[in-house]
Amino acid sequence: MTATRFRKILHLDLDAFFCAVEELKDPSLDGKAFAVGGKPEHRGVISSCSYPARKCGVRSAMPSGQALRQCPQLILLSGSYGDYSAKSHAVMDILDQLTGLVEQISIDEAFLDVSDLPQDGETIARKLQADVLANIGLPCSIGVASNKLVAKIATNTGKTRSKGDSYPRAILVVPPGKEAEFLAPLPAKAMWGVGPKMETSLVNAGMHTIGDITTRSKAELERLFGKYGLELYDRARGIDDRPVILDRQVKSISQETTFSKDTADLTTLRRTLKDLSAHVAYNLRQEGFCARVVRIKIRWSDFSTHTRQVSLAQPTDQDGVIYSTVETLFKTIWTSGKPVRLIGVGSADLVETSHQMTLWETPTEKERRLLDALDELREKYGKQAVRRAIKIKPRDD
Repeated sequence: MTATRFRKILHLDLDAFFCAVEELKDPSLDGKAFAVGGKPEHRGVISSCSYPARKCGVRSAMPSGQALRQCPQLILLSGSYGDYSAKSHAVMDILDQLTGLVEQISIDEAFLDVSDLPQDGETIARKLQADVLANIGLPCSIGVASNKLVAKIATNTGKTRSKGDSYPRAILVVPPGKEAEFLAPLPAKAMWGVGPKMETSLVNAGMHTIGDITTRSKAELERLFGKYGLELYDRARGIDDRPVILDRQVKSISQETTFSKDTADLTTLRRTLKDLSAHVAYNLRQEGFCARVVRIKIRWSDFSTHTRQVSLAQPTDQDGVIYSTVETLFKTIWTSGKPVRLIGVGSADLVETSHQMTLWETPTEKERRLLDALDELREKYGKQAVRRAIKIKPRDD
C-alpha cells in the first residue's frame, strides 16, 4: 500500500483590506477608529472598519449612521476601488510567483495549492505572509490545512483568537488527520456556508457546535436540510476534496472513463491512465494549447471522489509528460485493493502553443516529431488507430 500524501492548501485573507490600504495612503490613521463606507445621508453602509473601530462595536455591513452613533469619533472615508484593485493585483502576483495553483475568491482572499512545494505548510505560510507585508505593505492572515474548507475556517478562527487592537496577522495550521478534531468545538456558525438562518435551524435542532452535527446520521441531516444536509455531513467531519480552481485559465481539457465493472487491478488502471493522458495530449495539440496544470480524478466504488493536481515548471502538450505527472499523482492517493469506479485525467491553465527551433534537435523535439507523425495517423485512420504500449514484465518461462 502506498502512503497517502495529503494536500497542502493555504487560504490567505488580507486583514481589514480596505482600511489597510487607506493606512498606507495616510499613516496618520494608524491606531484610530476609522471605516470605509457610504455617507449616512445616502443610506450608506460600512464596507470595512479598522480594529480600533471594531472595539467600539462597528461592524462591516452596518449602516453608516448607526456606526457613527455607536462610535462618535469614527472617521468615515469614502475609499477608492481603483486603489484597492491595484493592491489586490499586486498581492495576487506574489501568490502566482509561489505557485501556479491560485484561486482568487474575492478582492482580498485566495486559495493556494502548494502540495508540490517541499516545505511544510506553516513554513510556506510564514514566508508568504512576510513577503506580502514587505513588498506590498499589507497584513494578512493564513489558514493551512489539507483542504479548502478547513483552511478557510482556520483563517477565520485564527483571526477570532487574536486579542490585539491591531491587525491579527494570524497563521493557524490544522495538521492532516486532525480536521474533525479542530472543527468539533467550534460554533455551528463557524462552518463555511452557514448563515444566520441556517445557524438558527441548526441550533433549534440541538446542534450548537460543528461537533454536534457529526452526531447526526446522514439520513437525519438530509431529512432536516435536504441536499445541503448531505454536504453538512461531510463538512462537519472536515471532508472536502474540491480542487483549487484556476480563475485565469482559458479552459480545461480532460478525459475520463467509467469502468463497466469496478476494478482494483493496477495494470488496468495504469493502462487506462496512459490512454487518457494520450487523449488529453492529443486534444491539446489539436486545439493549439499547452497545459500548465495536470490533474487526476478518481471515484471509488463507494462514489467518494478525489482529485489531485500539480503545476508544471514548463507547459506541455506531450503524452509522456502528462502520463508521468499523472502517475506520480496516482501514487499519492492509490490504496491497494480498493476498487475504482471512474478515473480521469485533466489539464488546465492553458496557454497557446509556441515551439522554438534550436540548432540541435533535443529529445523534446524528437518526441514532438514522433507525436506529429502519430497524430497524422490518427487523423487518417481514427483516434484508436495508434496507442502507446505499456511496459509488461517478462514471463519466467
